[in-house]
Amino acid sequence: MEVIQQVNIIRERTNALRSSGKSIGFVPTMGALHEGHLQLLRASVQQNDVTVCSIFVNPTQFNNPDDYKLYPRTMEQDVALLQSTGCDILFAPVAADVYPQQPLLQFSFGPLEAVMEGAHRPGHFNGVATIVSKLFHMVQPHRAYFGQKDLQQVAIVKQLVQALSFDVELVRFPTVREADGLAMSSRNKRLNPEQRQTSAVLYEALQQAKEKLGRQSLASIKAEAAAYLQSKGRVEVEYFEIADADTLQPLEQVAPGQEVALCIAAFVGPVRLIDNMLVNLNEV
Repeated sequence: MEVIQQVNIIRERTNALRSSGKSIGFVPTMGALHEGHLQLLRASVQQNDVTVCSIFVNPTQFNNPDDYKLYPRTMEQDVALLQSTGCDILFAPVAADVYPQQPLLQFSFGPLEAVMEGAHRPGHFNGVATIVSKLFHMVQPHRAYFGQKDLQQVAIVKQLVQALSFDVELVRFPTVREADGLAMSSRNKRLNPEQRQTSAVLYEALQQAKEKLGRQSLASIKAEAAAYLQSKGRVEVEYFEIADADTLQPLEQVAPGQEVALCIAAFVGPVRLIDNMLVNLNEV
């Protein structure tokens, strides 16, 4: 596996690959890789001639300095995992090269960034859009792979691609979970054993809410989910939302056949976790 740190080198490399007719798959990450990332990488390896994975802990998408400082960094382990998947190129730039000057460009995603993650993490999606735009320009992929766990982020990137006419196909894969249902996340590495055991209640709350869809009002489902989570001790619920699966705007009621997104964010101890579940009312 080739390891590239310089921005000019990755551009030269991917330019040459595209010119020779090679298809490029891209998996952008912040490292601390887990099975969710590896699923995306294996798919890219199968579907493209060359797979590039980036590892870059992007400072502009953290609105909490402590979260940025404490974000897990496990480069040696990550390199071994990437090699095991057949990844061709690791792009691991340094912040000074990615941001040679303070970024001033501001993105607006309208209603999409006014809810859930956008409402609770001001500036987060501006940072996401900035780094994704930069990485797409640097890597020039034909396909880019994202996980459903970050559902709202995928929607933001989709809007970004459409608005700026990036010539890239977005591929979304279902969330990969631990045996107890916890969505795999790099932040899980920060949970101590007790917190890790407690964190399974997020998935339990999503499952319970799914079973109640079509049988109870959405307001009562959300209230009961929040109450259930808070009853489990060290869980601080930030939001539990039932939204339209396409627009991610909150719903007051659902129609037969409508696809909805159950979305949750909560702190387990000091660690903020998010999860979601897509549900079609015809299947409930």
